[in-house]
Amino acid sequence: MIERTYDVFTRKSRGEPLTHVGYLEALDDELARVYAWNTYDEEKWFEMVVVPRNAIIPVNRDDGPFQAGRRAQEEVQA
Repeated sequence: MIERTYDVFTRKSRGEPLTHVGYLEALDDELARVYAWNTYDEEKWFEMVVVPRNAIIPVNRDDGPFQAGRRAQEEVQA
């Protein structure tokens, strides 16, 4: 299996916006959840989510980490 990159977003309380706190590599979504919880557990988060980087769709940029992840995914699928 190939590891995927996941971005981790959190919020401390209801109503706050999600904030990007980092990223991780995992074999699947379930492992990404476990890794995120164990890696970013320094706060008592109200909510934590992981998003596969290749699911993030850039709107106005064609460079940067999110687009690079999409290019890599497209190459694997080709």
